Amino acid sequence: MCNRHRRDFLGRLGVGGLLLTPLAAALSGCQKGNWPDNMVEIKWDRDTCVVCNMVISDRRFAGEMRGGPDKTVFKFDDPGCMAIWLKEKGEKYPWLKDPATWMWVADYNSKSREEMNWLDPRRAYFVTRTSPMGFNFAAVASPLAGALDFTDMRQHVLARLKK
Repeated sequence: MCNRHRRDFLGRLGVGGLLLTPLAAALSGCQKGNWPDNMVEIKWDRDTCVVCNMVISDRRFAGEMRGGPDKTVFKFDDPGCMAIWLKEKGEKYPWLKDPATWMWVADYNSKSREEMNWLDPRRAYFVTRTSPMGFNFAAVASPLAGALDFTDMRQHVLARLKK
């Protein structure tokens, strides 16, 4: 139950709702958190990357895609894995080219593990940082010296694979 619905429910209960305050506090632990709309929560240290099958642990490099008729979800532990997957699965999933396909990458500069910011990789900038799979790109919201856009980052990752 989202916060707004929880407040409406408790408000309709009137004074009796005050007695439910401890219950409401307990339920607040199951809120969606700061996950963007339509994004499926990543279960840290349990979910695995669809490309390399590594557990998604380092929040600063995580990513997710969701789309198609079934709103299928794909999770990644490194922006480079997302780049590879887009190349390998582009023909199988034509909806990947649809601008309505949801994509997220973690903002490397998020303030804390609990307050992750999520960026659309198509509008993010990618800077060189040591990443889990060694593709060494991290997403940031603002352009920095030497930063690449998503297309250029993908080309760099794919060029490394050809070597």
